[in-house]
Amino acid sequence: MMNWYHDEGINLHPVKRGAMLHAIFVGIHPFIDGNGRSSRLLLNLELMKDGFPPVIIKVENRLAYYEALDKAHTTEDYDDFISLVEGEVQDSLDLYLKAIIN
Repeated sequence: MMNWYHDEGINLHPVKRGAMLHAIFVGIHPFIDGNGRSSRLLLNLELMKDGFPPVIIKVENRLAYYEALDKAHTTEDYDDFISLVEGEVQDSLDLYLKAIIN
């Protein structure tokens, strides 16, 4: 994972890099418990390092989240997962901007 991060990930847009890091980490599944939480922390760390607000995967998107992660791990097609994360980032940016403008 770290080789991918330094060789390829570092050249990606922060949202795509964070989504990929999340998916790769959760696919490794290094812990008995807490892999999802840890991977979401990695995602948010990548986002926040580049000035994006943290994202929260909304309850109504949970099924799509798991389906996109499953597709990424079984087919190595990360597009659906990246798109889902992009949507969550957009929602977080909208919420953040709305809060600071009002």
